[in-house]
Amino acid sequence: MDFDVDEFLQAPLTARVATSGPTVRPTWFLWEERAFWILTGPWSRLAAHVEADARVALTVDVCDVTSGLVRQVIARGRGEIVPFDVARGRRKLTRYLGPDESLWDTRFRDYLTAGSAGRGTVWLRIRPERMTATDLSYRVPAE
Repeated sequence: MDFDVDEFLQAPLTARVATSGPTVRPTWFLWEERAFWILTGPWSRLAAHVEADARVALTVDVCDVTSGLVRQVIARGRGEIVPFDVARGRRKLTRYLGPDESLWDTRFRDYLTAGSAGRGTVWLRIRPERMTATDLSYRVPAE
């Protein structure tokens, strides 16, 4: 691996997760405990896809043509639906929306209420069985 993958995956980037079907969707994620954590629930078919076939692929990448920064992480493994916990949800949403929850759209604040699991909110946890990280960055010529 050509760069610090843990540091890269702490940035508020968008992942694209693929399930059988095939289905690919963009999603926010949290990288903790060597796993990707993705919020899902009855508003999405993601949990049903994973329950039918747990094989999952995921990619997180950046491509900045102005600086030449091009990095990618590709992970494959089995997805698992696990109960939602508010503390992890807060950590995930804070990295994308900032620390001041009063500024968040109400649909995001609603995830952090005690009743969120009762509304069907769950985690898709992906512990990669295989993960590759590649730095394809290049030097941008001076103008």
